[in-house]
Amino acid sequence: MFGSPYPHILLALAFGYLLGSIPFGVVLTKLTGGPDLRAVGSGNIGATNVLRTGGKALAAATLIGDMLKGTVAVLVAQQFGLGAAIAGGLAAGLGAFLGHLFPVWLGFKGGKGVATYIGVLLALVWQAALAFGVIWIAVAAATRYSSLSGLVASAAMPALLWFMGYPAEAALFLILTTLIWFMHRANIARLLNGTEARIGR
Repeated sequence: MFGSPYPHILLALAFGYLLGSIPFGVVLTKLTGGPDLRAVGSGNIGATNVLRTGGKALAAATLIGDMLKGTVAVLVAQQFGLGAAIAGGLAAGLGAFLGHLFPVWLGFKGGKGVATYIGVLLALVWQAALAFGVIWIAVAAATRYSSLSGLVASAAMPALLWFMGYPAEAALFLILTTLIWFMHRANIARLLNGTEARIGR
């Protein structure tokens, strides 16, 4: 068993999880004297809910932070050999995403994962991340629903990655997309009954 890659892959997963668990939205709002983000709006810790506090710059910083923790987790795992480059990066990306959704510091109640999803995608296949952005913008422009834009863009990623020749990444993002849709189940219900808030409202 000596030399087995599995301990390194588990280390990459754990490293990604701890990095992904950093709740940038909660930390930044507290540092700037804002309210507890979990008691505002939807109670979500992501950038969209930070925006409800009235801080556009703070929301942008949260978005960037939540993206980068996914990107950094993958790149560090690949750079320092936490498992084979591909396996370690995938494990770290999965860990970062799970950390954002279920952060240990917040009683495993975290965000919905779109920003971290993009960050992981950016580190693994940046061209697919660009495609995600294009799809998101197109759907948002047509419908003005942020949640729907993220759902549609994420749904396209596993198939896109497969056709681009990245089967391992496609498998990972099939899992991440399923989790994103699960975390957005309340949004999906509101979209179906016409009560979901549109961008700008």
